[in-house]
Amino acid sequence: MILIDFRAKELQGNKSQLLERLVEETKLRKYSFRTAQAYAQIVSRFIDSGKTAREFLLLHADKSRSTLRTTYFALSFLYEKVLNLRFRENLPLAKNAGKIPQVLNKEEVECLLNATLNLKHKLLMAVMYYGGLRLDEALSLRWNDFDYVRNLIHLKTAKGSKERVTFLHSKIKSLLEIFGKKPEGLVFPSAREGKLSQRTVELVVRHAAQKAGIHRRVTPHTLRHSFATHLLEAGADIRYIQQLLGHKDLKTTQIYTHVANRDIKRLAELL
Repeated sequence: MILIDFRAKELQGNKSQLLERLVEETKLRKYSFRTAQAYAQIVSRFIDSGKTAREFLLLHADKSRSTLRTTYFALSFLYEKVLNLRFRENLPLAKNAGKIPQVLNKEEVECLLNATLNLKHKLLMAVMYYGGLRLDEALSLRWNDFDYVRNLIHLKTAKGSKERVTFLHSKIKSLLEIFGKKPEGLVFPSAREGKLSQRTVELVVRHAAQKAGIHRRVTPHTLRHSFATHLLEAGADIRYIQQLLGHKDLKTTQIYTHVANRDIKRLAELL
């Protein structure tokens, strides 16, 4: 691998080809669509800037840790996987500080679903809450992923290309009966082609929260956070929750111990 540095303006003449190659490389490495999209947008801005990689990173120094990390990894991917160059920058990028996830209580989840009249949107939100699915996993669901006999959902497009199963909750089954089961294809296709966009679902969830009178920021991932927290509060073993969520590291799942109020209530009773 060649060690070299340059200004992004040297890439401007080949910008479209480089972005096309970058997207191809992310597909070959099974990166999520969202990651590929983020990398392409960052690299596009980098090329337009005409700056060196370090100068471009310095522009993001006062941004959030997450933004700086994503920018760093996007440039590293461009250099090493697309240009076959060694990325010279070596930043001490600590992982995001553990933030306590935003969750809804069970009554709020119920209000959220009841406020949604569109059956497809209601089913989608129910799948994310009652199944603990990530948004991209829910949007990638196909009809043959449901096992109605064993009451399981078989996720074949989980994060990191790892398959896993989660339970098929009775609330999801009831909505599927109303929605109308199909033998094959995507469960949540778009009106045009392919699956719904993540941006569309984010707006659907936000609008449903407003209708339900929830005055906090609610995202699709809030439903997954709520799923894990409610299971933990009900006494489920954290290692089972880890499996259901598809977390590689138990430490990732343990963040929910900071928000579950089961043990907090017990401590309050000591006073």
